[in-house]
Amino acid sequence: MNLPLHIARRYLFAKKSTNVINIITGIAVFGISVGTAALILVLSVFNGFEDLITSMYSYFNPDVKVAPVQGKFFEASDSLLAEIKTIPGVEHVSETMEEVAVFEYKDNNAIGVLFGVDEHYRNVLNIDSTVREGSFKLYSGRHHAVLGLGMRNKLGVNINDEFAALNVYMPKRKKVGLFEPMFVKRFAYPSGTFMIQPEFDNQYIFTSLAFARELLGIGKKVSSLQIKLAPGFDIPETLEAIQEIVGPDYTVKNKYQQQESFLKLMQVEKWLSFAIVGLMMLLISFNMIGALWMIVLEKQKDISILKSMGATSKLVRNIFLFEGLLLTGLGIIIGFVLAWVIYFLQRSVGIINVPGDFIIDAYPMSMQLIDFIVVAVIVGIIGLLVSIAPARRAMKVPAMMREE
Repeated sequence: MNLPLHIARRYLFAKKSTNVINIITGIAVFGISVGTAALILVLSVFNGFEDLITSMYSYFNPDVKVAPVQGKFFEASDSLLAEIKTIPGVEHVSETMEEVAVFEYKDNNAIGVLFGVDEHYRNVLNIDSTVREGSFKLYSGRHHAVLGLGMRNKLGVNINDEFAALNVYMPKRKKVGLFEPMFVKRFAYPSGTFMIQPEFDNQYIFTSLAFARELLGIGKKVSSLQIKLAPGFDIPETLEAIQEIVGPDYTVKNKYQQQESFLKLMQVEKWLSFAIVGLMMLLISFNMIGALWMIVLEKQKDISILKSMGATSKLVRNIFLFEGLLLTGLGIIIGFVLAWVIYFLQRSVGIINVPGDFIIDAYPMSMQLIDFIVVAVIVGIIGLLVSIAPARRAMKVPAMMREE
């Protein structure tokens, strides 16, 4: 039997001599519970936003993207495409073209990004599920365009007007004469509206790859190759195989790497917020010093008797270290339950809403086991640290105390 733990457990649930000790102990446990719940909820909210943003990017970012290290465009030969398709796990390869252009619809105009895609693009990404109006139709006897929701609103596009064309202007890539037009002009008919997230919706307009190439006048060049992998093949070996084929002049990135800087920033914000709440938790935990100190004062006679029976100062110290850990553990358990209840309510009815106009109404939350482990370890360490001073005070209680 672990004697210090056994005695500490008895002290935890034993009736105290004064009600003040019970109140102080209750406040200490309550503070630890609230702090623990806050730490879990902070991590859960950031996890929820990370999952949400990752899922939104998954509609636009392919499993693998190949792009040139230098320059905007490169020529993707048929032999290169065929070789990439022979790699195990590669299901589809799509050629895409991306360039800034000026768009005009009736009396409205806006600058955005022209994104030309080939017929395989819909196999690489589930882009059809993002269409909110019309359909993802890029060519059917005449050129069509699918606009982001923000671009549609800027230009005042009416998807149902089959006769109003969207004019696209692209600066000429070669030197022009003084009296020659500086822009190449082509037109397409709006066929649909998509909505992914504002970053894309406010800039992008999809057209066919042939339309984009004709407008740019760059032959069979592309901006990137977008690759769909079979389930289970999103592994470093697959990316290395693609990199070996395309060579060092091209970058090969998976979904995470395509948004690496943004996701890293989210991680920094997540752990910075965690650190701030953790500091608050440290301040709250000082209530436990008072609770343990009061217990030490109350149990001086017991400590004296234990020492008279041969208990060492180390044993006495361990009793109150365990007492602090038990109080902390009780607070952690209550905090976990409180966090789970709030998480359940938020997921079910959305008790805390996102301010402003966002794609979701309530804060997203996602609980992960690793967060519970990290919080339990950190709060446990804090509880142990604040227990040291009262435990050292208990060690100094003499073996014999004279009663008045």
